Amino acid sequence: MYATDDSAKPVALLARAGAARDRLREAVAAAGGRIVLEEDPNALDAAAFDAAAPQVVLVALEPAVEDALERLEAVLEAPHLSLLFEEAELAARREGWEAQRWIRHLAAKLQGHHNVLPPGSESEQAEAAIAATAAPESAWQAPAPPRDAALNFELEEAAAVLGDWQPDAHPPAPVVQEARPEVLDFDQLIAAPATVATPAQETTTRSSAVPPPLPPLDATVVEPDTALPKAAGDFHSWSLLEDDGYTVEPVVVDVEKEQAPVLASLLNSEFSLVDIDAGADEVNGAVLLLAGIGGPDAVRRVLSGLPEDFQRPVLVQLRLDGGRYANLVKQMARATVLPVVLADPGQPLVAGNVYILPDEIGLELSGAGLSFSAEQNDLLSIMPPARSAVMMLSGADVALVPQVLEFADKGGWVAGQIGEGCYDPAAASQLAVAEMTAGDPEYLVAELAVHCAG
Repeated sequence: MYATDDSAKPVALLARAGAARDRLREAVAAAGGRIVLEEDPNALDAAAFDAAAPQVVLVALEPAVEDALERLEAVLEAPHLSLLFEEAELAARREGWEAQRWIRHLAAKLQGHHNVLPPGSESEQAEAAIAATAAPESAWQAPAPPRDAALNFELEEAAAVLGDWQPDAHPPAPVVQEARPEVLDFDQLIAAPATVATPAQETTTRSSAVPPPLPPLDATVVEPDTALPKAAGDFHSWSLLEDDGYTVEPVVVDVEKEQAPVLASLLNSEFSLVDIDAGADEVNGAVLLLAGIGGPDAVRRVLSGLPEDFQRPVLVQLRLDGGRYANLVKQMARATVLPVVLADPGQPLVAGNVYILPDEIGLELSGAGLSFSAEQNDLLSIMPPARSAVMMLSGADVALVPQVLEFADKGGWVAGQIGEGCYDPAAASQLAVAEMTAGDPEYLVAELAVHCAG
């Protein structure tokens, strides 16, 4: 059990009365937090909030409190506060193993560490670390001697194995490796003097010895009737054909007659030096984040890991009851250094911006690139796969998995969230089975940054 004394970090719990607030109160106490303020955001006064002096604010999100959160925005954005958001519906129904796992994650955030394993895992981690440094199981190990064995058991074992073995009085002669003959290239064979013998010539047992080098071409030592031409020593002038053995008839071409029809055909055709479709791959793509139950936390973790110079627009498709996407923009803006805006029809996509997509917004592709349309459509069919990516986070719609896999077959980068913190991994698990990239949001955003940097 975590400590709940006065040294625990003070927490303000902002949630409407009900099952969600009860569960969150129990979770904060179990995670080692100390609740100094518990109030409905709709009835919260800014002065009472400041008087409580919390360091952490835990907010239960639901449509009924969005207006109150917007009113308290200036108070909640204080730099000394740590904001934690949780979906009220999800908190109300979380129980058992999921509740304990969420408490461990909450404790890690309150106490500033990364240990989210259940109690008792420390010894297992230590044993695993020792086993990792030990020799592999396949390595042979000598059996341990019995406790009552003699101290000289090694000598007795060696004597039993060796028996009457004696060293050989005549050890075998060392093997002398035959030296390989030196290989000369063509220029060395031509320039070598007659008195110098190659290693191949000295070996009398070989039948195919290298012939002696040619003597220097000197007119004084060569008989007149066998003298070579003056240029015979220059092999660059040698030819496989006689000068008069092969002739080529000159071809006379009428330039004006030949070029006129060719130029005319080119001018009258639709031939172009620029391929019309060549710029399709040059259109900047986009990164689409698909999420549902448990998705807000996953989206925040992804956005917080994106670098400031990220060169793709990021689209967030997170279905909300009531369609209060303007408040979602403000929440996500606190988690990233990138600009977060609400997508509007006709607005072009800008690299490095994060766009929250309302339900009725779609995409269209034109010569100028991607832009938003007023009609909802299949986003994956519009995004250029070669320069786009899709990430299915917690609660993503399972019905979209076939479209996402088809997008991957066309060259798109696809990944899914699994593991700790993923409350609904149904869609992402199917991507993992299909051998797509899978892991927690921190791992996925690191892989995404590498992919988009290329």
